Amino acid sequence: MEIQVTFDGNKKVNAQVRNHTVKTDQPVNGGGDDTAVTPYELFLASLATCAGIFVKGFCDNRGIPADGITITQNHSFNDKGLAEKIDVVINLPKDFPEKYIDSVISVANLCKVKKQLLSPPEMSVTSKISE
Repeated sequence: MEIQVTFDGNKKVNAQVRNHTVKTDQPVNGGGDDTAVTPYELFLASLATCAGIFVKGFCDNRGIPADGITITQNHSFNDKGLAEKIDVVINLPKDFPEKYIDSVISVANLCKVKKQLLSPPEMSVTSKISE
């Protein structure tokens, strides 16, 4: 898979992923226009939305409505601004079947983004001059 990054004025940086453009920006106090999330916020949001797609799939497979379910993710940051603790809470409605509470937690933990964090890839950064 290839992701192409382009610059869209001021601090806006976009990524072309398949047929989609993912937009990022910086807050005003960081010199941006605050028109989108920062790349780091996008990264953190990917954890919550990844858990969400697994919870949604679990519910869909069992005929459980997911419209009353929300997921809340909170972060504690170290002095370098990096998350040192991430808490994900699956907020379930009163009528959610009790027998599935532990299972919905288990499926949220299947998130590929979380698994990737636990097994970081080798990374390299290089540059080249276009011809």
